Amino acid sequence: MDLNKGITPNAEGYEGVEWNILGQIYYPKSVCESSFAFEANSAPGQSVPVHVHPTQDEFILVQEGTLDLKIDGEWIKAGPGDVVRMPKGIPHGYFNNSDKPVRALFWVSPMGKLKDLFIALHELEDVEEVVRLSAAHEVNFLPPEANA
Repeated sequence: MDLNKGITPNAEGYEGVEWNILGQIYYPKSVCESSFAFEANSAPGQSVPVHVHPTQDEFILVQEGTLDLKIDGEWIKAGPGDVVRMPKGIPHGYFNNSDKPVRALFWVSPMGKLKDLFIALHELEDVEEVVRLSAAHEVNFLPPEANA
């Protein structure tokens, strides 16, 4: 799948797509084999626990709010305008521990199976099934103690 030219409008997903993944709203922004970009909107208290992408580099551009991130066992904070780099194989997770929403642009390279994973996770509420499907799509969650 090659990259299509054009614009994905603010607060909309590419081709009008929107995913609700465990209460967080995701909008795909750009979709092609070499890269997949998506906006994530996280309410206070929401997170994506520590996990590993064995085949993808991942990046985050924080647009609004502040994220607490655990990357390779270390805690850091990222605020508006900050870009976070997470090489493949490095455990990482993000947490909105603030009292304000966070909006951030994420992208991975290459796309791999991540878009298919988001499609599979849309509206799914069973956390164990989310973890199982994620592993089948090359996203491996670590045990809960990795989030401490």
